[in-house]
Formats: sequence, structure tokens, C-alpha cells
Amino acid sequence: MTRLHRPAGISRRSFLSAGTAALAAPAILTATRAYAQNPTLKIGYVTPTTGPLAGFAEADGYIVDGINKILAGGIENNGKSWAVDILVRDSQSNPNRAAEVASQLILEDEVDIIVAAATPDTVNPVSDQAEVNGTPCVTTDCPWQPYFFGRSGKPETGFESTYHFFWGLEDVIENFVALWGQAGVAKTVGGLFPNDADGNAWGDPVNGFPPALAAAGFTLTDPGRYQPMTDDFSAQIAAFKAANAEIVTGNMIPPDFGTFWAQAAQQGFTPRVVTIGKALLFPSAVAALGPRGHGLSSEIWWTPNHPFVSSLDGTTSRALADGYTAATGKPWTQPLGFRHALFEVVADVIRRAADVEDPAAVLEAIRSTRLDTIVGGVDWSTGPVKNVSKTPLVAGQWQLQRDALDLVITTNVQHPEIPLGGELQLLS
Repeated sequence: MTRLHRPAGISRRSFLSAGTAALAAPAILTATRAYAQNPTLKIGYVTPTTGPLAGFAEADGYIVDGINKILAGGIENNGKSWAVDILVRDSQSNPNRAAEVASQLILEDEVDIIVAAATPDTVNPVSDQAEVNGTPCVTTDCPWQPYFFGRSGKPETGFESTYHFFWGLEDVIENFVALWGQAGVAKTVGGLFPNDADGNAWGDPVNGFPPALAAAGFTLTDPGRYQPMTDDFSAQIAAFKAANAEIVTGNMIPPDFGTFWAQAAQQGFTPRVVTIGKALLFPSAVAALGPRGHGLSSEIWWTPNHPFVSSLDGTTSRALADGYTAATGKPWTQPLGFRHALFEVVADVIRRAADVEDPAAVLEAIRSTRLDTIVGGVDWSTGPVKNVSKTPLVAGQWQLQRDALDLVITTNVQHPEIPLGGELQLLS
């Protein structure tokens, strides 16, 4: 696909308008006058509202409503107040759909900035559309390796228009190894890696789990990539049983883990520790497993106990979580913090941009971000590669707390400033 190039100093809105002026000059002039009278910045937001990744978007409505209230008075930029209009589009948990709605937001809705979240299936196609069209883009909720290398990123050059903040596979591996070190079980691990961007990154023989676990003294049994939404894990279970795997790890969508975990019980496979990325992040997914959800473990991006506050209004992590529960009747969920932080970054960029109508100026503001958010610091000057800023990661376990399952931090090996909540318990 050919990248569109604009002359320096020409805004994307003006550039696109000029391309169609001969066909629709009166309509464009009318729109321009309205825009001048009521300056509004459009923020496109792509998220998996429906489909197997919908757990990532469960808190979206609450967050977007809250951001709209916070920004109701507009955002000041160079002495001028700009209204913000957030346009939410459902990716339907489908990469092709994510690319389609992102293209519509950029080319038809003419958004000034586009944001996205929730696994490479959403983040990567949205970022690709933004990159090819020169639209400023900020994303989160995806380990940086499948985001960066999954888009054929080159560390020496990076990308022009797309920026990402989250943790990386090196962080989840270090936390998982520390978690398992508490367990006192055999270092025999069964790996469940799907044939998708996340699974291929986690199971990568060079940069993924296999070499890191071998270096830490673990023996990994990897039966190979399975197809997402499969209905039969018998081959994987048989391989794990043959290897006497006491630990199971991997990266799965909730329906796939539910299938695996049910079949493991049926086939008499009883690992002592099960630590799964993605599938075990959300209360709703774990609650769906019934009593067999107790004791499962996962990476932890954010909790109400994280010692960070919002740059927008000073809201603490605890207050954000409690507010969500009070408004919805649902337990807190990890994407709450990162969705809020996504719009913290956007608001900060708008305030600092030299010219909010010039994509080049907006991108310069993104590159120069140094912001403490409700999920920690966002700073794209710190690497590990261009266009990526890392956020803190811990790990823990779903444990019964006051007759309800709660996600308890049991290792903070990388970030001791994030408090522990308990110790790892073996599955019974």
C-alpha cells in the first residue's frame, strides 16, 4: 500500500480536503466554517467490544464515559480550548475488521489521533492502517514483541506514526519464573501456544519462552501450535502427562483455556501450577470456570493496589477500581487502568502539541511524552526499541478472599514498589 505524503505544514484535514475540493467544494467549505466555530478534535478508538476478546473491552463504556466527563470543558492548547470527540468502533475480535474500521476512522471520519487496545489482533492492524496513512496512533494491551516484530519493525528505524506502551515477553517470563520458584514443584512445564501473533511470539524458539525457560533450568514440553477455537486438546494433555509436567503455561483466549481445563479434568491431568496469559486476566473469564478457577495464576498488569494515580484528575488506582464496581456492580478488571492511561496520554499530547491540526506536530508531542499515569510512567525515549515504552508487570494468583475470587499479587520481582498481597498456593 502506498504511503500518502503531505507537504510540510499542511494538516491532514486540509490535505484530504484539497484532494476532493473539485468534487465537493461547497460541502467542504461549510464543514471548514463549522470546524472553525466549534474546534473539535476527533479521537478514533478501536476495541474488541464483541467476540472472544470482549473481556478486554468490558470496562470500555465506563472509561469512555469517565473521560468524556473529565474532558467536558475541553483541552487547552496554545491558549485555545478544543473539544474532544471519542469515536468508538468494535473490531469484533477480528484483525480484518479492526483494519477496516481503522481505515474508516482515518479516511472517512478524519480522526486526528487513533488509539487501540487488546492483543495483536486489534493493535497491529490498527497501527498498520495508521502508519500507512500517516495518522498519529497510540496503542496498549499487547506485549511489545508481537506488536513491534509482528509488524516487521526494525529496531534501528522503528515506525513513523505508531507508538505503543506495555510490557514485554522478557518481563512476563521473569515474573512467571519467579512465581514458579515459590512453588517448590518440579521444573517440568507444558506449553500451550496458539497459532496466532501472541502464541507465535510466546513460543518463539529465539525470543520467546523456550530459550528463557531452558536457561532457568526448566524443561519445556511444547507440542506445537494449536489452532485458536479448537475443541480438542487431547494431544497436548497426553504429551504433558507423558512428560510429568507439573506446571502449565501459555497464552490463550478464554474459550480455549476453558476447553483445555475441562478436558484436563476429564483425562486426569492434574498439574500443580497453571499460569496462563490472556485467558486468566479477567474476573468474568475465571468465574466462568467455577470452583476450578481458584488457584489459577497469570501475569498482572494493574490492580487497585498499584501505587499510581491519574495525570488527568489525581484519581488513585483504588478509586478507579472502586468507582467501576460501584457503577456497574462488577469486580475490577485489569484493562481499567490501561484504558484510562491511553486517554491520559492522548490528553497530554493534545496539550503539548505545537499545532494539534498538524500530524507531524502531534507525533513530535507523542515522541517527547514523559508522563506518570495510573499504570506507571510512559516515556518513549527509554526503549527497549523505538516506538515502545514499557510499563511495570507483576504476577499472581486467583485466590478466595472473603468468599470471592480475587487476583492477588504473589511476586513483584521487577517492581517491589507494587505491594504483594499473598503467597502462591498449589492447585489441589
